[in-house]
Amino acid sequence: MFESFTAETLARFQFAFTVSFHIIFPAFSIGLASFLAVLNVLWVRSRNRVYLNLFDYWKKIFAVAFGMGVVSGIVMSYQFGTNWSVFSDRTGPILGPLMAYEVLSAFFLEAGFLGIMLFGREKVGEKLHLFATLMVAFGTLMSATWILSVNSWMQTPAGYSIAENGQFVPESWLAIVFNPSFPYRLVHMVLAAYLTTAFVVGGVGALHLLRKSADAEARKMFSMAMWMAVLVTPVQILAGDFHGLNTLEHQPQKVMAMEGHYHSYPEGAPLILFGIPNPEEKRVDYAIEVPQLSSLILKHEWGAPMDGLDTIPEDEEPPVAIVFWSFRVMVAIGFAMLAVGLWSLWARRRGRLYEDRALLRLMLPMAPSGFVAVLAGWITTEVGRQPYTVYGLLRTSDSLAPVDAPAVATSLLAFIVVYFFVFGAGTFYILRLMGKEVGESSAEIDDGPTRTAGITPANQLRPDAWAPGGAGK
Repeated sequence: MFESFTAETLARFQFAFTVSFHIIFPAFSIGLASFLAVLNVLWVRSRNRVYLNLFDYWKKIFAVAFGMGVVSGIVMSYQFGTNWSVFSDRTGPILGPLMAYEVLSAFFLEAGFLGIMLFGREKVGEKLHLFATLMVAFGTLMSATWILSVNSWMQTPAGYSIAENGQFVPESWLAIVFNPSFPYRLVHMVLAAYLTTAFVVGGVGALHLLRKSADAEARKMFSMAMWMAVLVTPVQILAGDFHGLNTLEHQPQKVMAMEGHYHSYPEGAPLILFGIPNPEEKRVDYAIEVPQLSSLILKHEWGAPMDGLDTIPEDEEPPVAIVFWSFRVMVAIGFAMLAVGLWSLWARRRGRLYEDRALLRLMLPMAPSGFVAVLAGWITTEVGRQPYTVYGLLRTSDSLAPVDAPAVATSLLAFIVVYFFVFGAGTFYILRLMGKEVGESSAEIDDGPTRTAGITPANQLRPDAWAPGGAGK
């Protein structure tokens, strides 16, 4: 099956396979941890039991996703020693400490407070439980910060010198951590995680509303998710624009591949909407393009000249077709999210947010869209960096350990089998949890009436209390 592949190709495919499984779990847990923190704060402040029910519902899903993220992350780390030992040796003085900081300051923080968040409300009191939930959310953000600092340094290395033995040696940790692309990548990834979670939560809420439109918890989670879509998606699109300008400055080859610019455009570059990259002929076949628009977007100037891949050596050219299409998938999903958010805002203003069945049905296939966008963005970032592991300094071919192709192929097959069984079962269990109803939300707390999605205890008993345009908006 893998006889025609080199050890380098197989090692790259193995890392791509394992990281593709891994990245979806942190992308989900980062956003879900913050969502749980918000729910806990709202419960403590309002005593509205809907928030407590939602917290108890989503914390179980978070626990499973967190566990699968930990397991998949551990597997990835072993590949640095088995398949990429030269890369580990050369970059170890810089990347090793950063990875250690992630474990010490972030992962231990998450793991230390996770048990309290999951099981400790009745044992430690609400204030300490709320603090633990906030620390778990903060830990996930810290974890993302360190990991993105590592990846960003590989994309835009700074603050280093190269020793006689070829190792990258730190000169300024401030410059290493806050390298030129780090702020843009951090903002872009965290917002992506929040949108990923929002659309999962919105999809689950839509599923339960299609079953029972009077479900108070489903209404609340759907409403919160749609507010996130309306408010965060435009910010994410703007952040993506800034990130693209930064990439153009520091990694122009990647932008050339993203845009499909095989040739330079001295009088303004078109925006190629669709087409089929032809690497042999160095052109995009069947291109549908808008004249001058790429120059306007990337340089904010109509008719600004744009360099193409013809200005760089051919052996430094990234795989154009992969980067070209993955970038378009990411952008298309981003604008689809914006359209859904605007649709929900229009439905909310009409008083039909929970009764618009077309919107609810659309949210079902849109629920996993954030994961697809995150994967497409990761592919754009990592494949666009090729042929380097450390951009411009260390080639991928020079980072490989002295391993044979059959050995890598054997471990790759083992990963494929185990991952599909283990993570397939975990994903199936998460989907089953999402399919269950949150539960009843009517209760009395502290000898006072519980407010349930804006409905008083009296009108909860009326059969028409959940009529369209009534309570719950």
